[in-house]
Amino acid sequence: MSNPPLHIVILAAGKGSRMRSQHPKVLHQVAGKSLLGHVIDSAAALAPNKMHVVIGHKKDQVIEAFANHPESAKLQFVEQTEQLGTGHAVTQALPSIPENANVLMLTADVPLIHSDTLTAMVASMQSHTLTVLTAIVDNPFGLGRISRDDTDSVCAIVEEKDASHEQRKITEINSGIICARKAPLAGWLSQIKNTNKQQEYYLTDVVGLAYQAGDPITTLQPANNYEVQGINSRVQLAEVERIYQTSKATELMEAGVTIADPSRIDIRGDVTIGQDTVIDVNVVIQGPTQIGCNVTIAPNCVISDSQIADNVEIHANTVIESARIHSHAQIGPFARLRPGTQLAEKVKIGNFVETKNAQLDAGAKVNHLSYVGDANVGRNTNIGAGVITCNYDGANKHQTTIGNDVFVGSDCQLVAPVTIGDGATIGAGSTITSNVSADTLAISRNKQRELTGWQRPVKNKK
Repeated sequence: MSNPPLHIVILAAGKGSRMRSQHPKVLHQVAGKSLLGHVIDSAAALAPNKMHVVIGHKKDQVIEAFANHPESAKLQFVEQTEQLGTGHAVTQALPSIPENANVLMLTADVPLIHSDTLTAMVASMQSHTLTVLTAIVDNPFGLGRISRDDTDSVCAIVEEKDASHEQRKITEINSGIICARKAPLAGWLSQIKNTNKQQEYYLTDVVGLAYQAGDPITTLQPANNYEVQGINSRVQLAEVERIYQTSKATELMEAGVTIADPSRIDIRGDVTIGQDTVIDVNVVIQGPTQIGCNVTIAPNCVISDSQIADNVEIHANTVIESARIHSHAQIGPFARLRPGTQLAEKVKIGNFVETKNAQLDAGAKVNHLSYVGDANVGRNTNIGAGVITCNYDGANKHQTTIGNDVFVGSDCQLVAPVTIGDGATIGAGSTITSNVSADTLAISRNKQRELTGWQRPVKNKK
């Protein structure tokens, strides 16, 4: 017998006034990804038939943010024109959900929920009509409490503002994540009332209605309580960010990466790092990025969307974006590799060097204070200090091609388009505007003069 279809409803309509923001709360980010993006990605791992995202506040911004999401074909945005509560929000999505479906209801401000936890909730539908994800917490203030009867069966969820003094002592809380069968869910939602202090239609009221109807209810708990930590303020946003980063750092260290201080590293997006790589403090790595084995990354580096092979040394204060770096390369300190940079084996990029759309062959060196853009640099070529490839004429970019075993002296300008042949030498201080033949010396300088009797200007006395 085939499994019933799975439809996921994600509640993302709230304003999030405590965030004090001009942006929708669900678009604020943890680890470089929006809160809603985290929830969608966890939900997508269950291969649902459809994900219904209930939106309201600044809905156009939310829709636009996910226009190119990999799961966009499965996303259906449903507007809640009036914010009348979570029960009312789920009701907006019901018409698009088949009667025989299982419905998993998530909240967009709980970004660390694991797909394994959600999978277990859906699996519980084989023997239950309703499953609630709960957690035991030390401080349940502000959260809905799980009320149980004399047989320890769940009989209701009581919101903080509606709870009695005794009910507020309960430490088992509702996560806001519920799974139910569509047909009975629709029946319960049609019965809920807004006779509470918030005057809202609470989704949590379906638990009491299911209990009264004798429908089988169960609860599950996540492996870690941080999975159900919600975000309602920037303080909580920062707390969840650090939880995520600590978890990611632990995962990397257990896989063989050395991290000098797990509290001073940020991993954002899809990042993989090989064994015996050493990462010093204040490093930010943004994915998709792949870093090989035995790489050393010194303090204060930012690496984004790049591929870095084994045995690369990245010195302090280096910024790498959309670059590809092969083994045994050395970079920095204070280097900037911009998009399109490709470094072959044993390339050296030194301090205060910037590259963009540049390919450097094996053993090439640009040691300090130079800009190499829109250029191909041959193997074992040495580019001196203060060299600039003048690639932009004010309207268009042009290419510089430098052959193998070339020596470019300090303070030279190579005005593209230009080609420097293999083995050529460019004298220091030259401005090269024409192609240079192989194995030649090119010099472009004014003749040095000395003026005898010349007096240096002095300041006028006041």
